[in-house]
Amino acid sequence: MTRPRFFDEPEVRARLRMAELIDAMERALVEFSAGKIEQPVRMVFPFGAERSLFGLMPSYVPSLPALGAKLVTVCPGNTARGLDTHQAMIVMLDPVSGVAQAILDGRYITEARTAAVSAVSARRLARRDARVLGILGSGVQARSHFEALRLVREFRDVRAWSPTAARLGKFARETGASAMESAEAAVRGADVVVAATASPAPVVQDAWVDDGAHVIAVGACVPSQRELDPKLVARARLFVDSRAAALQEAGDVVMGLAEGRWTAAHIEAELGELPSRKSDREITVFKSLGLAVEDLFAAHLVLTDRGGATLAKGGDE
Repeated sequence: MTRPRFFDEPEVRARLRMAELIDAMERALVEFSAGKIEQPVRMVFPFGAERSLFGLMPSYVPSLPALGAKLVTVCPGNTARGLDTHQAMIVMLDPVSGVAQAILDGRYITEARTAAVSAVSARRLARRDARVLGILGSGVQARSHFEALRLVREFRDVRAWSPTAARLGKFARETGASAMESAEAAVRGADVVVAATASPAPVVQDAWVDDGAHVIAVGACVPSQRELDPKLVARARLFVDSRAAALQEAGDVVMGLAEGRWTAAHIEAELGELPSRKSDREITVFKSLGLAVEDLFAAHLVLTDRGGATLAKGGDE
């Protein structure tokens, strides 16, 4: 038998380039929305005294071809342990035999591909003259979004806010972003807004968001939490990565449905349907949950060298 090769985070980082990843995520989303991917909605359940989450995300991509799954945990208590709250591993299988080919550290893949998908949304839906970026959060997602979004729009002003002053200061020093005194100060006047916090309650209020803004929401991935003011979601054109997932998992969508604020038809399109902006004054919202197909496309980039050869094979045992 062949032992599956293991790719740790440094090796994954070295093999992923954000510009290539953004293009790969657009292709992944297009194939998903075209029905070319075999993929169920992820299974998620709570565990332990801290009510952490464990998720299983399998997918099959015939076009690559690739077969695999991500195992992901979200453990809030990890912050006190000095660990990232999100931990993940991606297992890639031979798409014919099912034999394990590679195991990849998935923490960085999750971080990078989430921001790359957000960049696809900005490339499609943010105004072309967008120059002010507002980021709520100062963790790994804030950093990856800072990197990815600047590849699709030329921001002259980046503003950031975080409830943790020390982390906000560190983020500002390392990125050059302006540290703002409140979430409102970071959002008002921003052309693109990113909500990248762990808050279970709205961090972006409707009154703060100007006409013409594009809002990206990457947190609140369970149906009982929302990160956007529902008045904002109702006011905006709403886009998602997956309709099926959004109607089951996204509190920003599900809670509004339960409250009678909108129907499922308020979801205008999946990002993979390649929507576009209709006017410079409309507000667009992209609610991101993350899809297994994104992880497989990212893992495939790691496993494929620039000449197209696979790097997955390991040693014999």
